Amino acid sequence: MTKEERIEYCKQRIELAHSTFDAAKLLIENGYYNSAINRLYYSIFYVVSALLVLNEIDSQTHSGLRSQFSQHYIKTNILDKKYGKLLVQLYDWRQQGDYDSLCDFSKKTLLELIEPINEMLYVVENEINKTI
Repeated sequence: MTKEERIEYCKQRIELAHSTFDAAKLLIENGYYNSAINRLYYSIFYVVSALLVLNEIDSQTHSGLRSQFSQHYIKTNILDKKYGKLLVQLYDWRQQGDYDSLCDFSKKTLLELIEPINEMLYVVENEINKTI
């Protein structure tokens, strides 16, 4: 990808991250908690993938994305460790919500995630904007 293509990809991913986050909030309001955890995870996944692509950091899988994000942004103290932990927690919970039929998240648990996820979206988007 050229730099211009990477920038355009980032803009699309940021927009998708925000719309996915908005969809998650609607799912929570309507009681679809397992679907909401999926959308919450993907809202972060999209913005983190944008950051990695912009900086030409390859990640082919979800575990690769988590690993590269940690290596390049968390372990280097560019971003706070809490964002790495949040990404891992959301991934684990998304797996449970998608594949464990006995798993059922509560509204309270999901509402407690809204502010940290919103903050992480903002912080990662700011990191992207430093490069664009």
